[in-house]
Amino acid sequence: MQHAGPGRRLALTIAAALAMPALVMPALAQEAGVRLFKVVSPRDEVTIGLTAAELSALGSGPEVERIARKLVADGQLTVWLYAVGRAPDGSTRYAALRRVALMRNETLRIEPVTPALPVAPPPAG
Repeated sequence: MQHAGPGRRLALTIAAALAMPALVMPALAQEAGVRLFKVVSPRDEVTIGLTAAELSALGSGPEVERIARKLVADGQLTVWLYAVGRAPDGSTRYAALRRVALMRNETLRIEPVTPALPVAPPPAG
């Protein structure tokens, strides 16, 4: 078995440093902009997204509990429907498709999602 020389070790260190942002970016993208949740109903399950501003408007406490409280109080909540798609540069990411209304009587479970892909913010407006 041969040992890696100093030049090879340096090349491996640089390659690892360059790869690190690709591993960290999906989590950072979600923390900075949109939080994703899986909503399970009797018929299907969907991935929804709420911006940090939308989540703050729901009050304090754990994010899933804030969503649940709003559904119980108002009977519905309007959110962004998210799905995996292609970005203009060809990369894969989660993107907002359209606004949808969640109904209290159709929602069985809400779970936070930790995406492995970057999450695009919803369209402005």
